Amino acid sequence: MFYLLIGLGIIVCVLLAFLILIQEPKGGGLTSGFAGSNNIMGVQRTGDFLEKGTWVLIISLMVIVLLINVVIPKGGERNSEAEEIQKQINKSVPAAPMQAPSTLPGLKDTTKK
Repeated sequence: MFYLLIGLGIIVCVLLAFLILIQEPKGGGLTSGFAGSNNIMGVQRTGDFLEKGTWVLIISLMVIVLLINVVIPKGGERNSEAEEIQKQINKSVPAAPMQAPSTLPGLKDTTKK
């Protein structure tokens, strides 16, 4: 599912870039080539189609990105190997800390009483 959404997102990005590059920034776009001669078969509507297509692709890209965020594999899942290693570590650690001897053998007590 994750890889399907990633692939779909890439396809939508490529289509969106294509639609944006087709449009002319000053509003002409594909209609500028046909505006002078004839306006039959809905050529004057090409700009509207490209604009609506751009909005549809932008909204679908946002939805895909949100879905990817929901289904992304999360880190930190419990691993049986890691649990086994942690159990071995816990077994090797002593229950209580060792106490240091009050005096070391072979050393004299130099404190005056």
